[in-house]
Amino acid sequence: MKNLLGLVFIVLASLNVNAQKILPLYQGAIPNSKPYEMEEIEMEDNGQFFGYQKTSEPTLAVYLPDKKIATGVAVIICPGGANEFLSYKLEGIKIAEEFLSRGVAAFILKYRLPSDSIIVDKAIGPLQDAQQAIKVVREHADEWNINSRKIGIMGFSAGGHLASTAGTHFKKSYIPNNEKTSLRPDFMILVYPVISMKEGLTHIGSRVNLLGEFPGSENILLFSNELNVDKNTPPTWLTHTGDDSIVSVENSICFYQALVMNKIKAEMHLYPKGNHGFVLNLPTIEWMEPLFKWMKTLD
Repeated sequence: MKNLLGLVFIVLASLNVNAQKILPLYQGAIPNSKPYEMEEIEMEDNGQFFGYQKTSEPTLAVYLPDKKIATGVAVIICPGGANEFLSYKLEGIKIAEEFLSRGVAAFILKYRLPSDSIIVDKAIGPLQDAQQAIKVVREHADEWNINSRKIGIMGFSAGGHLASTAGTHFKKSYIPNNEKTSLRPDFMILVYPVISMKEGLTHIGSRVNLLGEFPGSENILLFSNELNVDKNTPPTWLTHTGDDSIVSVENSICFYQALVMNKIKAEMHLYPKGNHGFVLNLPTIEWMEPLFKWMKTLD
């Protein structure tokens, strides 16, 4: 197995992106990993880079704004793809660039896609990577001109499930954390997210890829994030469409209701039409403007 040794920066040479650097997510061995021969695949759409399949070596792409406009806020972005691929360009790079223009530092997480071929317990593999991403950004806050109390996490679709899992399961560290760094995101941004693993509500493909064909009731409850909201859950911004035929809008609604019941600051934007991935068909600024306004209201 290829181990990523040290925080050695890897320059993005093959992709036309603005990330200053990409760094390996872990120092030394990747936790919960096992020997593998699987090759990561770069996906293309009409000859253009689109995303990844069979990710096994998690990384964090670093986008830091000009210090003249930096707000000190940072967002870790988790692209979606039904836990089968990562829509890295449209739900990662494009979003990071918009954050940069507003003085917000952005970090795209290339997390391990759950697979029995590379992960001992695949159900917690992506969560480990999300927790590690929060840990890395928080521990480098001074170096990267970031306020360590203004680090949020954002997720699209299945990436939204990962982000909401990080925001509801932070009390337990699934990674080595001798420094006792806080793994709690300071806010969450969930875009047409998968929230629940419950039958009739979840996106079956995402659940099968994460928990297997026949998940036990314990894992279903553990990863149904609407059931894990409490008074310490971070403030959350959600958006979805009523006609989403892939991930039911009920996922966002039930999570919002749980937030309200626990008196968590929350804002939800529902659109009647647009289906799954609707924001990808809109100018980025059009749907993100309400998000930026909400972010300014956070303490």
